[in-house]
Amino acid sequence: MEITFLGTSSAVHSATRSHPAIIMQAFGETMLFDCGEGTQRQLIYAKISPMKISKIFISHYHGDHILGIPGLLQSMNFRGREKKLTVYGPRGLDELKNAVYSLSFPNLGFPNFKFPIDWIEIETGTVIEDKDYIIKSQKVDHNTISLAYSIEEIKKPRFLRQNAIELGVPVGPKFGKLHNGEEVEVDGRIIKPEQVLGPPRKGHKITYSGDTRRCEEMIQFARDSTVLIHESTYVKEDYDKADEYAHSTSTDAAEIALQSNSKQLILTHFSTRYTEFEELLDDAKKIFKNTILAEDLMKVEL
Repeated sequence: MEITFLGTSSAVHSATRSHPAIIMQAFGETMLFDCGEGTQRQLIYAKISPMKISKIFISHYHGDHILGIPGLLQSMNFRGREKKLTVYGPRGLDELKNAVYSLSFPNLGFPNFKFPIDWIEIETGTVIEDKDYIIKSQKVDHNTISLAYSIEEIKKPRFLRQNAIELGVPVGPKFGKLHNGEEVEVDGRIIKPEQVLGPPRKGHKITYSGDTRRCEEMIQFARDSTVLIHESTYVKEDYDKADEYAHSTSTDAAEIALQSNSKQLILTHFSTRYTEFEELLDDAKKIFKNTILAEDLMKVEL
């Protein structure tokens, strides 16, 4: 699993930070979380092909999180994409879809993309349940409808090869079937997966806050995250501004990481009112030591 931070600023670009966008490469897929202006160019710098993106998850509809979508889809179209793309977002997704089609083909009056796009409006709950992963969403506390997302890896129990051999299972395809949870027959006997599998194993969990004030929902949603990616728009002493604009300080993010029993906190979505970010990091680390600052084009491997 690899996370690439394409953009780590907030409402305004800076010389070194682009608008919010995060790529998750895992399970044979490339998924994009938010898509601010400039995402296409950041993908080039990160050496990630936009043609490989299978899913886009939108946290909310403020411009810094969505204005890269029309251009990204148009570029996919120009490059001859045929593979289906799925876009997920909270209530209001139809308005974004209509705006994208209007911006892309204003003289045609209807979408003319050469590849299929599914637009799926979601609320709090399970978004995708796959054999390899589960993606969930949670409404959080922003000044518009905003969703946090989590990606949980489904990890198979270890295959106990020696147990299988002692039970007479021949080395080969039946090993794979048992590891995938299927029963097999050996010399007229049924061998069950639980006879050759170890205890359940917990996979990685990555949680992305989107934009939010500190709230109980976020603490519970981030529970036991391997990595918590949390917005950190303001320093501690600017708490009043964070509250006014429904954002978090770095100490808010650190307290959420601590109370949710997360293993690592990555701060992102920084206000351009700051030119130095050590204060944000220092404030957070006083509460939650395993904290780092996201930088544009930074990669994190799990």
